[in-house]
Amino acid sequence: MPLGDFVNQIPPIVFLGIHAVAFVIAAVFAQRAFGAGISGLGWAFALFGLAEISYMTYHLDWTTFLFAHTISEVLDLLAFILVFATAVQRVGRTSTAPAR
Repeated sequence: MPLGDFVNQIPPIVFLGIHAVAFVIAAVFAQRAFGAGISGLGWAFALFGLAEISYMTYHLDWTTFLFAHTISEVLDLLAFILVFATAVQRVGRTSTAPAR
């Protein structure tokens, strides 16, 4: 028995629920980030939300696991890059501000 094989006993609806909750969280955070004028974070959370949708396609038997997982990982990586770029950009702005 491979490590983690017990996960195969969990019904797919549980995984759909987890990904649906993660999608809702991503949508709320994206909306708040865009509303605050932080578009980099907004797009990062939007990409994370799309990754969650991609994961759900596997649990709905619309795609294979490897396909859904690969698409999701690429979207998550792009989101992570945007979070980093936005953080560095914002820190760079505050650290170069003239002293009063």
